[in-house]
Amino acid sequence: MTLRELLIERIRATGPLTFAEFTQVSLYHPQLGYYARSAQRSGIHGDFFTSVDVGPVFGELLAAQLLEMSRLLRQAGAEYVDLVEAGAGNGRLSADILGFLRRTSPGECERIRLHLVEASDSARRAQAQVLGSHSKQVVCSSERLPEHIHGVVFANELLDAMPAHLVLMREDGLRELVVDLAGSRLVPREATPSRPEIAETLARTGARLGIGWRAEVSIAAIEWMRDAAASLDRGFLLIIDYGHEAPDRYSAGHASGTLRSYRRHMVDPPPARPNASGPADDLEAVLNEPGERDLTAHVDFTAVGLAAEGAGLQLLGFTDQTYFLLGLGLAQYLGESSSASVSDLRRRLALKTLMLPGGLGSTHKVMVYGKGVGRPELRGFSYRMRIT
Repeated sequence: MTLRELLIERIRATGPLTFAEFTQVSLYHPQLGYYARSAQRSGIHGDFFTSVDVGPVFGELLAAQLLEMSRLLRQAGAEYVDLVEAGAGNGRLSADILGFLRRTSPGECERIRLHLVEASDSARRAQAQVLGSHSKQVVCSSERLPEHIHGVVFANELLDAMPAHLVLMREDGLRELVVDLAGSRLVPREATPSRPEIAETLARTGARLGIGWRAEVSIAAIEWMRDAAASLDRGFLLIIDYGHEAPDRYSAGHASGTLRSYRRHMVDPPPARPNASGPADDLEAVLNEPGERDLTAHVDFTAVGLAAEGAGLQLLGFTDQTYFLLGLGLAQYLGESSSASVSDLRRRLALKTLMLPGGLGSTHKVMVYGKGVGRPELRGFSYRMRIT
């Protein structure tokens, strides 16, 4: 049975699915889901690019920040530091980080206990090979966060892949778009919001949707932030992802929402702005080939930030990835790669990819929260809280 057939069968048996449910099955079904069937989905041979795909330099720069955090915790008396990567995939980013730390700070590196959190069985099976000699530092690899963490939790492009509810504002109030059937086609239909938390989240962030505007609300991302805060006994939570704060996230510039489907580096044509009364037929492209396409929605940084602070975390910094990496020494890396060799040319290209406006540098934001660590001035935020 294909995933499409499974979804059709489920809808016929129990009724329409929310877009959050559709996304959960499409991406994370244990056998047929998008992430379940391959250990790696990004890169030139995949469907999309991430900062990790430009080479090890991203992990090396991130390692500088993690090293500072580790030393702060060690100064406070920690014998070992937990390093928890959420959404770890096959472990490439952790391998790049540990490789740099082993070369530059072997003593600190030996005191790191690595935890990999990943939903995909195939990705978890690939971790030992990708990590190589670093595998000895892996304490666990599982689908869930450890219950007690004394260290750093970090997640690169995790929240954007979490299931989100899709809503539409009509003249008579908020509606939710669900996935239903028209014969054998998967189609969007309007329904009463399935959970009160949807409207509550929009109200909490101050979102004001115009008539005909669409938006995504990820209750899953909010719940994950609360879970991470609860698991963190003491330390830092570092989030890197693309998205916006609420005033921009719910604005005329995003009136058609941010839900997108990717395959082979091609995005489905951006949906046209829905009108005030017609159906959202343009969303059918997103429903094509479940399990074959990546589905993402931009992160609402206001919503997840409120969840973190409500769970006892303290914001230590929020900035563009460009400024974060500059604070960690990106400019020095550019200066060091000054020869005309092929390796240096590739390195400079990778560095520019991470920082150029309009690319990964400005679309991606970095937010760091602390718990029981005071308010240290972290290197990554030495350019202060600058957002473009």
